[in-house]
Amino acid sequence: MVMRHTVEHDAELLAVLRLMYPASSSTKLRKMLTQGRVLVNDDVVHRAKHGVASGDTVDVIVRQRAEERTPPPAPRSTVQLEVLFEDETLLVVNKPHQLLSVATDRLEADTLHSRCVEYLKETDAQAWCFIVHRLDRDTSGIMVFAKHQQAKRDLQQQFHDREVHRTYRALVEGTPTPAAGTVNSWLMEDKHLNVKAVNKSHPQGKKAITHYHTLTSSSETSLVELSIETGRRHQIRMAMQHLGAPVVGDERHGATSDPHGRVMLHAHALEFLHPESDDPVRFESPLPKAFHSF
Repeated sequence: MVMRHTVEHDAELLAVLRLMYPASSSTKLRKMLTQGRVLVNDDVVHRAKHGVASGDTVDVIVRQRAEERTPPPAPRSTVQLEVLFEDETLLVVNKPHQLLSVATDRLEADTLHSRCVEYLKETDAQAWCFIVHRLDRDTSGIMVFAKHQQAKRDLQQQFHDREVHRTYRALVEGTPTPAAGTVNSWLMEDKHLNVKAVNKSHPQGKKAITHYHTLTSSSETSLVELSIETGRRHQIRMAMQHLGAPVVGDERHGATSDPHGRVMLHAHALEFLHPESDDPVRFESPLPKAFHSF
């Protein structure tokens, strides 16, 4: 089964897909591209920003054509590190909660970055990996590191241009109202790394955009999926506090319960263009056991 659309005006491919599927989220549309289900003039196209011209035909097929990327088996290692994917360019890992992504001014010896470097040096003494983005200490989940400078620059540019799709899962107190939507706020971070909401006219305020929708709820808590366009410190935690549904375990932002001994926020998935091939790739981190109890 194929859904066909003839382009009427020059545009980017993602915009055309939004016209074809107005009820679908950007996540679902990007998955169509990732899975190789979108054809422009009978050629499979993966890039959301691919330009299409008036008169072009865009087909979306039900059958998935894209080949699944199968990560190579993880090599044996003495380093305490969960590797989700590795190739010559990328190292994608699962960060435990309560572990720093990178060292601060205090020069902590044990961080996720230091573990990644140690892991790579087991097979190549000259190996290194470069920091692309960060997660808060309290947040678990997926992170990507670059194995060379050009890949680092490429990935950081994608983050800067808001082309990386980041998906989180959070267990929150109560139920967000409304059940789905977008929180637009302005956040300021002081020298002690404390974050507070400020007016948009504040000279140190930075815009934070958080999209969310409730997956399921019980009488006391809800499981929420979130995606962020900006990467501000404590952005999601502040957004949930604003909605009156703070993240479970996040006492700093209004939570009154902590049954799992942690902030229940997990970076679930990353989707971006591979720096070498320019193909869209998506990596997911399994939910920790604490989330399963919900």
